[in-house]
Amino acid sequence: MITNERIKTELKKSDFFYDLPEELIAQTPAEKRDCSRLMVLNRQTGSIEHKHFYDIIDYLNPNDVLVVNNSKVIPARIFGTDAEKDDRVVEFLLLRRHGDRVWETLVRPGKKAKIGKKFIFGDGELVGEITDIVEEGNRLITFSLGGAEIYSALEKIGNMPLPPYITEKLEDKSRYQTVYAKTEGSAAAPTAGLHFTEELLDRIKQKGIAIVPVMLHVGLGTFRPVKEDDVKDHVMHSEYFSISKESADEINRRKANGGRVICVGTTSCRVLESVAKDDGTLSEMADDTAIFIYPGYKFKAVDALITNFHLPESTLLMLVSALYNREKMLEAYKTAVDEKYRFFSFGDAMFIE
Repeated sequence: MITNERIKTELKKSDFFYDLPEELIAQTPAEKRDCSRLMVLNRQTGSIEHKHFYDIIDYLNPNDVLVVNNSKVIPARIFGTDAEKDDRVVEFLLLRRHGDRVWETLVRPGKKAKIGKKFIFGDGELVGEITDIVEEGNRLITFSLGGAEIYSALEKIGNMPLPPYITEKLEDKSRYQTVYAKTEGSAAAPTAGLHFTEELLDRIKQKGIAIVPVMLHVGLGTFRPVKEDDVKDHVMHSEYFSISKESADEINRRKANGGRVICVGTTSCRVLESVAKDDGTLSEMADDTAIFIYPGYKFKAVDALITNFHLPESTLLMLVSALYNREKMLEAYKTAVDEKYRFFSFGDAMFIE
């Protein structure tokens, strides 16, 4: 498993706090994906521009490479009834697959999911048995189906695992999915990619920019709050990722020819920084990563980042503050609040170049 060396820092969790009015937390997606707003931060000049996401093409150069996370969100929120007591409903959130039929799950209420308990989901499309209790009380559950069959069952009985700050019902499940999503396994969307349409991606390709996939299955660990006051004491949860030889070679080639490596989202960024050698080159790899990027970290592969606006005191805000100056990043966030940008998963975007 990949982790980064601990960085000597005096940073506190409170150094990443900002005031966010609740009404700026986006509850629904923009009417059209690429019509969300876009804040452009230029790290060389310190300038801030206010655009729309479809303007992103104007900031991309023909030899650049866009790196996208093609992990697909599964309808991972399911409700089961105790096989022995039909009136006892328990909520399961599938976090990570441990085997063909075995999944690590977050269970509410956990006390009702003891080892050996069996649960029925939907009208019997899926049956599962609790087989172990692991880290932080998560349960391992062995299902009656595996492989592609379980994903088919989840499409019938599952709900999209929207973050808790989104309280409105999502009418169209596809809006919590990127248009290039391919490999099932995420418990949350790589939300920076939600702004792209097929048409915009085609225009980007026609301009000579490569669009290269990597894969990181997003778990809840990315979004877990930092509890420790000292940032460096926080421990990230691991997530599974992969990068193919074809993707690594294309990124290496573009970078060697003077193009920029632009990651779409913090997940793609974490993949590249987990794989990159000291000279910034990449190679094929599949592994778990628990890399934690915060100010003081020296980026090896990533030149620029497309990202959403993140929660106060979150590891994601720490990551973008590592790419850009922390104080200037917080100033940009204050500007976003003043300009009434929409925040978090269904919110607006930022391009840090």
